[in-house]
Amino acid sequence: MKKLDILDFQILQMLQEDARRAYTDMGSQLGVSEGTIRARINRMLEDEVFEFIIHTVPQKVGLDVQAIIGMSTKLGSQEQVALQLGKLPPVRFIGAFSGRNDLIIQAYFPSNDALVSFVNEDLSTIDGIVSAEVSIELKQYKDSFSYVRYEELEDTVG
Repeated sequence: MKKLDILDFQILQMLQEDARRAYTDMGSQLGVSEGTIRARINRMLEDEVFEFIIHTVPQKVGLDVQAIIGMSTKLGSQEQVALQLGKLPPVRFIGAFSGRNDLIIQAYFPSNDALVSFVNEDLSTIDGIVSAEVSIELKQYKDSFSYVRYEELEDTVG
């Protein structure tokens, strides 16, 4: 994988702001050709620097309940539990953490009843989960996938 340079980070930032933006417009703003933009984006896609995804707003598609569930697992079972959790459709994120919870998941549900069913019918059948602590999101203040800010990296890249 080729090291990212300033132009790559500028392109990434522009894509984060509006992934539908025309390559010709991006090239014009950055002072390079449309072909350069296309080649850079294709290279970064091939190198798995980023991926194009559709980020839906859960409430707009009927998923009104977001839960963060922290779990303790039996020693030696963390990976097996994570693999089983990954097969469950409501689960959007799974991570291994230090501290009180071995695994933390983020999952979306159409209702509180669906969340209760998930805990009692799905989680309860996974061997290796010792305990689960469910937290329901009450209000969201930020949900972003924008990690790269060219301005913050300007002094360290190049």
